[in-house]
Order: sequence, then C-alpha cells, then structure tokens
Amino acid sequence: MQLLTTHRLVLRKPKETDVRFFHQLSSDPLIALSAGWLLHDKMKQSINTLNDFSHDGGIWAIVDRLTNNMIGIIGLVDDPKRNNPKAKMIGYALHEDFWGQGIATEACRAVVHFGFNALNLDLICAYIYTYNNRSKKTLANCNFRLEGVLRKTNFINGQYLDEACFSLTRQEYIKDNEQNFK
Repeated sequence: MQLLTTHRLVLRKPKETDVRFFHQLSSDPLIALSAGWLLHDKMKQSINTLNDFSHDGGIWAIVDRLTNNMIGIIGLVDDPKRNNPKAKMIGYALHEDFWGQGIATEACRAVVHFGFNALNLDLICAYIYTYNNRSKKTLANCNFRLEGVLRKTNFINGQYLDEACFSLTRQEYIKDNEQNFK
C-alpha cells in the first residue's frame, strides 16, 4: 500500500489504533448507510472490518496532517458490477465534523491520480445513493460523469433505494488535467 499525501491529508494503511474512530463512522447511521455499510452495533464488527481493510491494498485511512488523527476512510477496490481488471470502484466516508471543507474532494483526487498513474487503470467509478448530494458534489469536483441510475438496488430502512453510477475514464482524466494546466 502506497502512502499518499495532499496539502491537508495523509492517506495511509489503516492501523489497529484507528478502530475506535472507525467504529464511530460505522455506527453512525448518517455515515454508514450512505457509504453502503451495515451499521456496526458492536466494536467487534468494526475490528473485523478494519482488519479486513488493512489487509486490502486499496483502502486508506484519511488522516489530518495537522492533528495526525484519522478523519475518514477511502478505498479503491474491484467493482463488483464490472468484469474488468482495469476498472476500480472508489468509495469513501468522512466524519461529519469534516463535511463541507473539500476534504473528501482532496482525498478522492489523490486516489484517482494514484489509480490512473500508478495502477494504470482505464476507469474509476463510484456508486452513491441518489439522495447523497454531498457525494454528488465531491464526484463532480473530481470530474466524474453520471453514467446512469440503477433503480431499486438496495433495501435500507424499509425501502429500496436507487443508486447513481458515476465514472471517469483515463482519457477524460487526461483531458481534464490538460485543461487545468493551460
């Protein structure tokens, strides 16, 4: 797992000491359900999940550079809806104290850069529930394009929710970055 750094963040492998914070994320319905996770009502669930994450090379803890505290998690993993080894899915969760500060966008951009440049991916996608306007904004800030909506995909809180699929191809990423430096 490669350490990634940005102006305000360090993206590193999750550690055992992150479990309390990760449990906070995973037991908060507002955060966990939007991230597509089952709620963790027991610390053991968070310990097991974080342990699984730490063995997966595509999961990073989002750490504030000033405080050295974990503030979220981000991953670049196989897309379960595509049979393409050069396509990955990005997902992230950020503690709500850090919402609205551009941190998710900053972390997402670092991981997208890593995916296209270090992993040589052809496509990165994200699936979000259609009500999740914050993630829509994050993905738009990272130049992802709406690919389509999968209707009635997951049963949560007594209802089936629609999932929007956003994606960014290598060609779009290169074109967008060329325009940023002109």
